[in-house]
Amino acid sequence: MIPTVQTDRLTLRAPTLEDFPAFAAFYASPQADMLGGRVDAGAAWVKLTSLIGQWTLRGFGRWIVEERETGAYCGHVGCHQPHGWPDREIAWSVTATAQGRGIAYEAAFAARAYAFETLKWPTAISLVEPVNSRSAALAQRLGARPDGAWTHPEGVELIIYRHPSPSDFGV
Repeated sequence: MIPTVQTDRLTLRAPTLEDFPAFAAFYASPQADMLGGRVDAGAAWVKLTSLIGQWTLRGFGRWIVEERETGAYCGHVGCHQPHGWPDREIAWSVTATAQGRGIAYEAAFAARAYAFETLKWPTAISLVEPVNSRSAALAQRLGARPDGAWTHPEGVELIIYRHPSPSDFGV
């Protein structure tokens, strides 16, 4: 079962079939350019189902993020570790309408708290493309610091941002 996490403004919840139109629109938009590029509905479907699959296979994954007040889809954020990843990751992808409103920060902060407090992760990273200044700024706002680089299997070099350890937070 995929847990639900609530913050002041957001609900982080399991993906549903009803999320697919907004999810597919996200992956057809410029927002997907930093995530390997835009994809058609068929490839977006595979990405949506993989969100659920990670929960089944690893016991953690990314949630759909929605605004509590409006129910609006804001993206997907959470715990992420595909095969071959350098470490467990706190990952975020938010819609253009969610940017600049603190939504990615609020959701990523809640996801990291879940990873450290519930899953008992000893550490976490976030992977950021060097040209993605917004994600780099968010990682730094969360207290993460550059910790080397990693080349994605598709050949893209990513900066590894290492989050403070749970003990830094008294967890």
